[in-house]
Amino acid sequence: MQGRRSGLQLDEAQRRLAEFGPNSLPPPATVHPVLRFLAQFNSALIYFLLAAAGAALLLGHVVDAAVIAAVVIANAIVGFVQEGKAERALGAIRDLIAPHATVLRDGARQTIDVPDLVPGDIVILEAGDRVPADMRILRARGLKIDEALLTGESVTSEKHEPPVAVEAALGDRHNMAFSGTMVTTGQATAVVVATGAQTQIGHISGLLGGVETLTTPLLRQINHFASRFTWAMLGAAVLLFVFAVLVRGFAWDDALIAVVAVAVGVIPEGLPAVITITLAIGVQRMAGRKAVIRKLPAVETLGATSVICTDKTGTLTRNEMTVRHIFIERHQLLVAGSGYAPHGALTAENHDDDAAAIAAASAIIRCGLLCNDAQLREATGDWHVEGDPMEGALAALAMKAGFSPDHARGEWARLDEIPFDAAYRFMATLHRSPEGEAIAFIKGAPEALLAMVPDMASSANWDDQIATAAAAGERVLGFATKKLAHGSERLTFSDLKTGVEFLGLMGFIDPPRDEAVRAIAECRSAGIDVKMITGDHVATALAIARQIDLADDPKATTGADLDPLTDAQLQDMVPHIAVFARTSPEHKLRIVRALQANGAIVAMTGDGVNDAPSLKQADVGTAMGLKGTEAAREASEMVLLDDNFASIVAAVHEGRTVYDNIRKVISWTLPTNGGESVAVILAILVGFALPMTATHILWINLVTAVSLGLVLAFEPAEPGVMQRPPRAADAPLLSPFLLWRVIVVSILFASATLGVFFFTLGEGRSIEVARTMAVNMLVVAEIFYLFNVRFLHMGSLTWRGVLGTRSVLIAIVAVVTAQLAFTYLPVLNRLFDSRPLTLRDGGLIILIGIGLFLLLEGEKLLMRRLGWFKELRA
Repeated sequence: MQGRRSGLQLDEAQRRLAEFGPNSLPPPATVHPVLRFLAQFNSALIYFLLAAAGAALLLGHVVDAAVIAAVVIANAIVGFVQEGKAERALGAIRDLIAPHATVLRDGARQTIDVPDLVPGDIVILEAGDRVPADMRILRARGLKIDEALLTGESVTSEKHEPPVAVEAALGDRHNMAFSGTMVTTGQATAVVVATGAQTQIGHISGLLGGVETLTTPLLRQINHFASRFTWAMLGAAVLLFVFAVLVRGFAWDDALIAVVAVAVGVIPEGLPAVITITLAIGVQRMAGRKAVIRKLPAVETLGATSVICTDKTGTLTRNEMTVRHIFIERHQLLVAGSGYAPHGALTAENHDDDAAAIAAASAIIRCGLLCNDAQLREATGDWHVEGDPMEGALAALAMKAGFSPDHARGEWARLDEIPFDAAYRFMATLHRSPEGEAIAFIKGAPEALLAMVPDMASSANWDDQIATAAAAGERVLGFATKKLAHGSERLTFSDLKTGVEFLGLMGFIDPPRDEAVRAIAECRSAGIDVKMITGDHVATALAIARQIDLADDPKATTGADLDPLTDAQLQDMVPHIAVFARTSPEHKLRIVRALQANGAIVAMTGDGVNDAPSLKQADVGTAMGLKGTEAAREASEMVLLDDNFASIVAAVHEGRTVYDNIRKVISWTLPTNGGESVAVILAILVGFALPMTATHILWINLVTAVSLGLVLAFEPAEPGVMQRPPRAADAPLLSPFLLWRVIVVSILFASATLGVFFFTLGEGRSIEVARTMAVNMLVVAEIFYLFNVRFLHMGSLTWRGVLGTRSVLIAIVAVVTAQLAFTYLPVLNRLFDSRPLTLRDGGLIILIGIGLFLLLEGEKLLMRRLGWFKELRA
């Protein structure tokens, strides 16, 4: 019996952990690294490139074939390394949001990581918890567990203490709770009997989550584009080959290698890998801002979020409740202090006597302390609560009034309790007083307690007190007590039907987070509506909404007001309401669906098991990492590690940045590839010498794609990213502006490349020198275009735009170094048939590059002034 009260000793728990091992399920199955590397070649674009390499090899162009193979292998290595990083990152994410368990150890209630549970641990289970191990029930109150994942039964299983037969079927073991199942109602104390692989679901790897797939709607769109693009390229290549041989009189092998040059130039073989990296970088940045992405598609969706539905307590506010007012029948007291620190005086209001008021309030203060499961802890001067925040505030109040929680709870031994449940909205505990009397203490919603004492409610103006406190933004709890028959040791609902004495009310405050106020302002400037959906009293919620400037004139409604509305009526109402109070999980689900029916992209916060439906319904379900249940986390795409509304807004900011960077990658990749291809196609169609060989084009792609293209994934947010309205969810990735850019830049690049090519030939210099000029011209043009494309929504001709970032400068240094080696290093001269250039040649190329940059900046400015493209008007 003593073990049940005190739990395991720490040294015994450590010994058992060493004996039985961590309480963790087998890791999810992983793909062998060799197979994962080979999977990088499973792409239509790669198949096409490999075919081109084979053709070049058959024609004796060993260097061309080798460079093509090098490009393919380089992309495979990038993809392979990135997938490995993603697996490790997602594994770290699982660690960040790993579940915890509440146990008794060394006689104290503690929160530990689930892997540290050992057989013999005494665990406390509450509604919304996922059972962390197989355990036998020692004591249960209204406990029901959803065991569908084990038994297939949709009906929850009622649990109780009496033992069952050893041979009982799994679904009939009513004195057991099994790992992975979900507590739906009630609470219990249980002893762990099996952990890890020894549990009923130990053989199911991945039950608690496996590696998230990196295939997102965006990547599926890119892959679909790649397949169609490949077939189009194949058809165009055949036609170009036939034209070159039959019309221009090319030898078939020369024509084939020319077509190979065009193909490898136009194919954006590195685009899927770079986009994947961009998404992964966004995930890492969000994790740094306390927002953990569980499902990668949320990265894309966040950028389009137009409505955020958020809870109040702990998200918009600090979740550090403080008792501010005490209302008893003849007195009203003001309580000083904030948070859980037990410092602050109690003073009577309305010129009352302090001592008399405090003495009269001792009964309600004692009730709040004893009908309470929270523990206050102090570490390095910082007080925090283990348990419910309001119960922590009650414990702090008791200490301010001179009570010692440990001493009072020891004198008033608890015999039984009725745990809080939303169905009846109160909690009650049964105690033996120091004089041996059986006394019940009750706390809960004032309406529920006043209903137990109707005669009292009519004489004491409690409704006015409730309204006054709620209007001041305070949350109100009622308190009551009842003496039971001498010797009573169990507490039932029938005991509370008569004879209950109402003690009074307390008003609690939970001040808004300063950062939440700033985040709300940022949302409003970004065109994002914020809806507060809370179970609090409407006056309390509305008072907080005004404090944080949720809307210019926030309108509020209650769940009861929503019940008679049809879905169409609710759909018409929701845009005009900022605060939804006294809502149930069903109301939350209806609100989210109504917003989505209006075309909104909804991010929804939640922390409880009953929030799971609305979290799953939302476009970006967001669970609380600190106070959230496992049910809420598993239904969500994102987990907030600090339960802070500002972290949601920061994630939206990062989501918009990620989407912008993906568009920048595409805006840079397609035109630069297009410029190469246009130059070669014109050479075939018109009948002049190729300005670049296939080897040259592959060199350009190899050098620039893994440096200049990739660096755009690291771009910081553009100024004003949160001053733009949300993008439409169905907005095409290749917008009209990007399509325009592909055409214009491809033509400009081809013109510049052919211009220097013919200029060099016109001076009587060799074709090798002319091709070296063309290759360097194209690379320099891509460098200057990188500066232009870094800002899609504003001009790049600024100090920030010209100086670039550290990543940009490193990439440029790498590319310039590679080009100097290509131009002047003898071994590369022999390999690529390149030639050294003069200082005058380099100056000409750079001047043309600057001219292209200024021309494209002028084009961007003209398009913005004409208002031709939406993204330039933003």
